[in-house]
Amino acid sequence: MSEVYAARRTRLRDRCNAGGSAAALVTRPANVRYLAGAAPKNAVLLLGKREDLLVCVGPPDDRPPQGRPDEALRVHALPGPGGDAAVAAADLATAQGADSLAVEEHHLTVARHRAIGSVAPRLRLADLGGAVEQLRVVKDEEEISCLRIGAEIADQALGELLESILVGRTERHLALELERRLVDHGADGPAFPTSVATGPHAGHRGHRPTDRRVEEGDFLSVCLGAAYRGYRCEIGRTFVIGTSPADWQIELYDLVFAAQRAGREALAPGAAFRDVDRAARQVLDSAGHAERLQPLTGHGVGLEIDEDPQLAPTAMGKLDACVPVTVEPGVHLPGRGGVRIDDTLVVRPEADGGPELLTITTKELLAL
Repeated sequence: MSEVYAARRTRLRDRCNAGGSAAALVTRPANVRYLAGAAPKNAVLLLGKREDLLVCVGPPDDRPPQGRPDEALRVHALPGPGGDAAVAAADLATAQGADSLAVEEHHLTVARHRAIGSVAPRLRLADLGGAVEQLRVVKDEEEISCLRIGAEIADQALGELLESILVGRTERHLALELERRLVDHGADGPAFPTSVATGPHAGHRGHRPTDRRVEEGDFLSVCLGAAYRGYRCEIGRTFVIGTSPADWQIELYDLVFAAQRAGREALAPGAAFRDVDRAARQVLDSAGHAERLQPLTGHGVGLEIDEDPQLAPTAMGKLDACVPVTVEPGVHLPGRGGVRIDDTLVVRPEADGGPELLTITTKELLAL
């Protein structure tokens, strides 16, 4: 992997040099991990004029959730707990002879930006912008392999939950059990706070579990994900509890399923982000649910659970191959509940079989 990280840093350095910056300071943790193999707490990465350094406050912790730093990258550890790695890195950039430094202004606080300028007044500070985030959009096969394993773990955890008795248990209890199962099966932890929604809560995007107990006849919607070696996937499914689904539940489920399938089938290299969104959205819109639709149909995943691209009505840009995204349409009917179906897929060309589905738990409307 050392060559992979070195190649990533070289691509970023080329961008910086083309923009007139001799060095770059990366502070956003996911970006540090992408370029250095690890993101210890409060660590930053300096792409220096003579040497790249991972600057840490104290020795880095290389346990799995934090990752192991690239062996080819020298670690510069600050001795005391009160230091600021970003400020120290700017001082090191000056010592290496840099006269300009590109920084992630979208991540730095104003106070931290001023501190960097104060400790290194001769450095011309420029904005690195979203250069690293842009590099992260297309994944290599090693990254996709981590996402695939994370998806398998999430599928396992969800499958085991579905085999247990659910009636009478609270949303909060079920969410905690799912997160425990993720760790039991080898995840670093949950990719994001697990959502379990029952009855009138079901289908609500981002629902935080409550003490409401599962009742017969409820819709139960679950959204969870596993983090594996830093990479995060997402899966969402909706079920009916304890009895055959009512006609309105079948009708709503079939509608969301059709929208989700349309979105999945629209994924292809060269497809416009907004066209993928439109493919799913128009299915629900034509059925009269325009006012209840989510702001987006899906998004990229990787070292963060919500990355570029955004599959939304006004999103600009086109998909590339090897970009992992979610397709997650849903409809929530106030007071009644609703349906969400969410998969993580990797965009692949038609010659390679089309989009690769990573989350494979059944999408059949099961009565549990």
